Amino acid sequence: MKEVVLDTETTGLSVKDGHRIVEIGCIELDDLIPTKNRFHCYLNPERQVSEQAFKVHGYEDIFLSKQKKFNEVADEFLEFIYNKRLIIHNSEFDLSHLNNELKLLGKPKIDNEVVDTLVLAREKFPGSQINLDALCKRFRIDNSRRVTHTALIDCDLLSKVYINLIDQKEPTLKFQESNQEFKKTDNETLSYYKRIVKPTEVELNKHKEYLKKSLSKNFFN
Repeated sequence: MKEVVLDTETTGLSVKDGHRIVEIGCIELDDLIPTKNRFHCYLNPERQVSEQAFKVHGYEDIFLSKQKKFNEVADEFLEFIYNKRLIIHNSEFDLSHLNNELKLLGKPKIDNEVVDTLVLAREKFPGSQINLDALCKRFRIDNSRRVTHTALIDCDLLSKVYINLIDQKEPTLKFQESNQEFKKTDNETLSYYKRIVKPTEVELNKHKEYLKKSLSKNFFN
């Protein structure tokens, strides 16, 4: 299954207070490797950005008022994430805002499988700081570009954090004989395992011949 690392920026914290999305960023992963497929847009939230949110992402009302509205990008967004697992840091926040936007359009909620990296980090490092910056520091991921929170930069960093959280230090390229494999278990959890490649009998015999010649050479020298 392909995955999508997803992040949003909003006008404020809660949809209950009428806050809306101002930016959506998505990066597609295929076997943990980022593809060239990305979805990104700024949005006109049709309301003012709160002072607190402005300090986070720095998007001004004048800039956002010139952007598309969510109803103009909704179908393209839904098509991009269709049938893909979503990787989100604090999914409750992002999904509440996305589902609110969909609700306003009379569309159903997102029902994709979701991996919340905040939950993964909490289980892996109980009692430690688990925000994105702290996790980048822990895994020695360069986050110097993250002066303000922008969706695509955060997605790029989160994709690297995600790989480290599931103990895959580097994504495996698609060689014919990869030494890592991806497996989905019956209970829908993810597990990773090493493939054990056993030498053939021909290879073993060649190795024995090599050792015999090498020992003979060393002995007579």
